[in-house]
Amino acid sequence: MQITYWLLIALMILGVIGAVVPALPGASLILIAIIIWGFVKGSFAAISVPLIVTAFVLLLSIGVDFFAGYIGAKQAGASKWGQIGAVVGLLLGFFGLLPALPFGGPLVGLLFGPLLGAIIGEFIFRRDLWVSVKAGIGIIAGTLIGNLIQGVLAIAAVVVFLVTTWSQVFPT
Repeated sequence: MQITYWLLIALMILGVIGAVVPALPGASLILIAIIIWGFVKGSFAAISVPLIVTAFVLLLSIGVDFFAGYIGAKQAGASKWGQIGAVVGLLLGFFGLLPALPFGGPLVGLLFGPLLGAIIGEFIFRRDLWVSVKAGIGIIAGTLIGNLIQGVLAIAAVVVFLVTTWSQVFPT
């Protein structure tokens, strides 16, 4: 049972990383690990608190994901074109399809794709390079802050799981 516990904690750590890195599963991996632990223990009563906390964190993370980029874009004066460009840039960057970035793979694409996409989308709409760059930076800043918040939420969910289940595996 201890090996399973450590494997599920490893899965949760991947979930914490996924909460911070865009386009990777985050809180959902943590939730899956907790559900697996419930099946392993044969009782979901023992994990009800971490299950509820993680489900709440998952919903909160989805909300943060939507609002952080939006608030960053709004603060920088970005239009819908900039936001759409950021999403297109994220997808192109993730799949390594950015012609300006033939190196670095998906991680570099995840970092620069939304920025370039937001700038291009905003430039198509406004025809002002400085405003476009400002909007792109606003979108990226909001997204990065949102990812950090999601990371903190994911860590909190894992800590709640560890605190509530540690004595089940390692009795003192």
